[in-house]
Amino acid sequence: MNYGIRFTDEFKQDAVALVVERGYAVSEVAEPLGVSTKSLYT
Repeated sequence: MNYGIRFTDEFKQDAVALVVERGYAVSEVAEPLGVSTKSLYT
């Protein structure tokens, strides 16, 4: 069984880039995108 939402590689890279390259806090990026902070850390 497959649980959860699958995100494209591009979506993942863009979300992580907001944190790593632009300096946003993980929580600031996760909430508006509708993902958990744990997902971004993973």
